[in-house]
Amino acid sequence: MYAVIATGGKQYKVNEGDILRVEKIAGDVGDAVSIDRVLMVAEGDNVTIGTPVVDNAVVNASIVEQAKAKKVLVFKYKRRKRFRRKQGHRQPFTAIKIENIVNN
Repeated sequence: MYAVIATGGKQYKVNEGDILRVEKIAGDVGDAVSIDRVLMVAEGDNVTIGTPVVDNAVVNASIVEQAKAKKVLVFKYKRRKRFRRKQGHRQPFTAIKIENIVNN
């Protein structure tokens, strides 16, 4: 059984037991999170597609980690003009573990 969920402006295909990194979700490590923006649920040959979301479908997960990703360097440069700007950015993320997929 798998589902397609939407969180943080992105879509993810998830199975039970998967650990994935999503955009930051408020909460502490160990907290339970339920995602109700389920776009599709598939169980064998039985596929349910939402319009836009599947009614009464919920993906339950728990927060495994709250951290920041590796640094991304932004370097702007204009030749012959002595113009250089260096900037770094670390995007916060939340690692969640999918506990179960409920489709009523």
